[in-house]
Amino acid sequence: MSKTRMLASIYYLFSKEFDREHHSVLNGKLTHLNDIKRRTSNHFLLRRNIHRLEKGLLMRPMRKIFAVGYIEETVFCYKSIIDDLNKGKLINFNELKWAYDVLNNYFSVTGSDNKIDRMRELFLSIDHVTNVPNRSKEYIPYNRDLDKKLSVSYEDLLELAKFRRSVRWFSSKEVPRTIIDKAINVATLSPSACNRQPFEFRIFDNPEKLKEASILPMGTQGYSDNIPVMVAVVGKLNAYPYERDRHLIYIDSSLAAMSFVYALETQGLSSCIINWPDIEDREKKVSKFLNLGVDERVIMFIALGYPDPEGKVAFSQKKELDELRTYN
Repeated sequence: MSKTRMLASIYYLFSKEFDREHHSVLNGKLTHLNDIKRRTSNHFLLRRNIHRLEKGLLMRPMRKIFAVGYIEETVFCYKSIIDDLNKGKLINFNELKWAYDVLNNYFSVTGSDNKIDRMRELFLSIDHVTNVPNRSKEYIPYNRDLDKKLSVSYEDLLELAKFRRSVRWFSSKEVPRTIIDKAINVATLSPSACNRQPFEFRIFDNPEKLKEASILPMGTQGYSDNIPVMVAVVGKLNAYPYERDRHLIYIDSSLAAMSFVYALETQGLSSCIINWPDIEDREKKVSKFLNLGVDERVIMFIALGYPDPEGKVAFSQKKELDELRTYN
């Protein structure tokens, strides 16, 4: 069956294993494309295109004419978000400032082109928001201070990586939400394709909700009643207009999750990342529990809390460097 792509495709015509994934990817794609067609406020589109503009602005040498293919949808998306703000909708002001600063920088340095000139005129006519944080600082490509000495050395990071283990036994000590939020702040700084950040951390510390969340994954059997906080990491497929990007919710979420658990460890909390298998009956349960949209997918669960000093952790010998690395 797996010898050719055609045979594999025929096999999955009769298998239902990927039905939910297909439905989610297509629904997310249609939502995204409809937002573009209707010129509505799609924050994923804005974030992607502003990041694309940044990459054009930092190129060496920078082309005088670039982004002709997507500058129109970018400006209309930005304008739609401004309109939403004027209607009283909640807006991420730092995101809005970033979009304004990059667009303003772009239009100030690019040359003349029919489409660019029209969009420049439209951009200048928009009633921009000025009462945003850090107005004096521009959110545009910049040179890092490479002379700044980092307080974290390689040895420090290696020690943290060695100390972090998957912990399944926790103390009953209450976990402050401020610590979790600080860890998520670190997670938000993780790399993300075109800076879309297509994920959410849904946190459960209410006893009733926690009890239900803790038994949803298969990997919590035997210690689910010992978990003080449960986190569901949810990916959003409406961030993408193309099937080619369907894996990015898993990549970006995983990068953020690793930063998250390291940040927890630095504050005295431990965690256990729990696999979420694509099993239909469990997908139905988790979709109902989390009230997921069709284009939302659970990536993983994370149990966290203060570690029980008497609780053991697995040794989990890792592969050697030579088993994981090749050059050229």
